[in-house]
Order: sequence, then C-alpha cells, then structure tokens
Amino acid sequence: MKKLIGPLIFILVALIIGIWQFSGKDEIIRQYKPPKKQTLSLYVGGEKMNFLNNARVKAILEDRYGIMLNNSKAGSIEMVTTLSVAGKDALWPSNQIAVDFFRKRGGDFLSEQNIFNSPLVLYAYDIVADALIGQNIVELREGSYYVIDFLKLVKLIKEKKSWKSIGLPQLYGNIAIFSTDPRHSNSGNMFCGLLASMLNGGKPVTDENLAGVLDDVVDYFKTRGYMEHSSGDIFKNFITTGVGAKPIIVGYENQLVEFAIENEKYSDFLRKKVRTLYPIPTVWSSHPIIALNSGGEKLIEAFKDEEIQKIAWEIHGFRSGLMGVENDPSILKVIGIPKEITSVIAMPHASVMEKIIDVL
Repeated sequence: MKKLIGPLIFILVALIIGIWQFSGKDEIIRQYKPPKKQTLSLYVGGEKMNFLNNARVKAILEDRYGIMLNNSKAGSIEMVTTLSVAGKDALWPSNQIAVDFFRKRGGDFLSEQNIFNSPLVLYAYDIVADALIGQNIVELREGSYYVIDFLKLVKLIKEKKSWKSIGLPQLYGNIAIFSTDPRHSNSGNMFCGLLASMLNGGKPVTDENLAGVLDDVVDYFKTRGYMEHSSGDIFKNFITTGVGAKPIIVGYENQLVEFAIENEKYSDFLRKKVRTLYPIPTVWSSHPIIALNSGGEKLIEAFKDEEIQKIAWEIHGFRSGLMGVENDPSILKVIGIPKEITSVIAMPHASVMEKIIDVL
C-alpha cells in the first residue's frame, strides 16, 4: 500500500495541474477575445488632430477597445453652438465652458469628462520676448518665461503703442497678441475671457460688470482683421511666416511640444527663436469629451487608458486631466516647460462669454 501512495500523489498533482492549466488557458482565451469593432464619429478641436492620427493611439483604440474614429475638425465653439450634431457620437472641444454652451443650446448628452488639460500660453519670437523683458513685462524664472505684468501688456495694447516704442522698429504696426477667432475657436475664446478679466483689474468678469470692459474687448478683436478658426492653423502660420507676420500669438502649451517632436529638423530654430510665455495668471484649457450616446461613453473610457495618456504627454504635450496621473517635463524634448502651473484664473461664466460673442 505504501508503494502506491507515491504514484497516487503524483497522479493527483498532475491532474490538478492539468485542470488548472486548461481552465487558465480558457480564461485567457475569453479575456483576450478581440472586441467587437465599431466606428465612432465626432467633432474634435484642431489641436488634437495629430494626437488622434497617431498610429499607436489608433492601434490601441482598435485592438483593445474595438474603436475606430471618424474625426471631423471643428472649432470648439462652433461645434457646440451652430454645427449639427446629427450622426455624431461625441464632441471633443477644448474648454469646459463649451459644455455649458452645448447645454444652453438644448443639446442632449449622456455624460462628459475632462481627459486632458493644457494651459493657455503665448508664443513669441526671441526678439519680442527680449523686448518684453526689457519692459519688465516678462521674466525668466528657472528656465521658463512668465508674463509677470500682464496688465501692463494689456495697457500697451489698449493705448495702441507701437512695436517701435518698446525697441522693435523692425516690426510694423502696434503691439498686438494674435489669436484665433473667439466666435469659432476655443483658444481665441479663452484669450477673450482672459483679456476681459485683465481689463477688469485681474478679476473674472461677471454679468454685472461686463459693461465696463466690453467696448475695449470688442475694439481689440475688431481691429485684428482676419483671424484663423483653428488653433492648429494659427500656430502653423506663426512658425512658417516668421516674426514679421505674427510676432506673438495665443496657443496651447502642447502645440510646441508636439511640433518639436514631429519636426526634428526645426529643433535648433525652435530652441533659438521661439519662446513659450506663461501669463500670470493664465487659464486652463480643459478637453472634455461630451458623450452624446453610449458610443461616446465608451470613447471616454478608452482615452483613460494608461498608455494613451502616456503618449498624449510624451509625444503631444497634453497634461492629463485624470486624477493621480503625473506629467514629468524632464522627459520632453522641449525646454522651458514648468512642472506645475500655479497661477490660474477662472474663465468668466458661459453667460458672460455668450454676451461677448454676440457683440463680436
């Protein structure tokens, strides 16, 4: 009998291992069954098009979540106010205020969640940044450029001071910060809100005190001439047309990061000639996905993917909008990006921005 115990134990152990291996493999097969494919259609702000066209992002969405995207580029404001959303599964603007605009429009949606954040910044050529440093408007701190006296800069613009008056005779016309059209594009809309607040003594404009700054805001934008409808377009034009056309523009922090990584041949030019200026205070550009149906909600969950969030920061410069996710600027190929954005002012309420847009 004792001679049989050893073989019996061996057979029992082998049987248990066999059952475990078989059930484990079956579970693996069930777990990694390819997801059912579906194509989701959405409007998206132009600044996120390169991210959505990233081959790794597209592969992760399709292989892990069964999602393929049909993207249509649209201004963040127009997609939630004037464009038809028929046939769309989601809207992806670049500002939380867009959600309020869509809600006020009577738009129906299931949910919304912020996926990315990006502070509003100014991009300036080196000679412009140096001139503003000479005016004590800009200061270099720990490798990053900050607009330390935004009110003074706004005052120079309001008083129609020339570039020549601050030591830049080679530039034509008056000092101006160029932005996208605030009636169509989020970066222009956010700058409009920030400008109004600066004219209001550095405090967010309300419905009660809007009248005190409205004429100055309207005058500013009506003297700009043609304004692009896309943040991506104005940044591209800023780089390609040079300092004479647009000495300083409004943009998102991520744009220079993304451009530098995708266009290494420009790395020396960007490092020597282009400066990222962080207004004190600035405003956050959040990037909420508005889910119009269950497909849109599925997209929200997919974009929380850890690898997608990593790609968004390291390749496209988008800070995460999710709790617990940290972004390390030291891994980026662009200098001058601070680890934290500490000076932020709230955007005016949607009702205020709507009144400004109506007048513009």
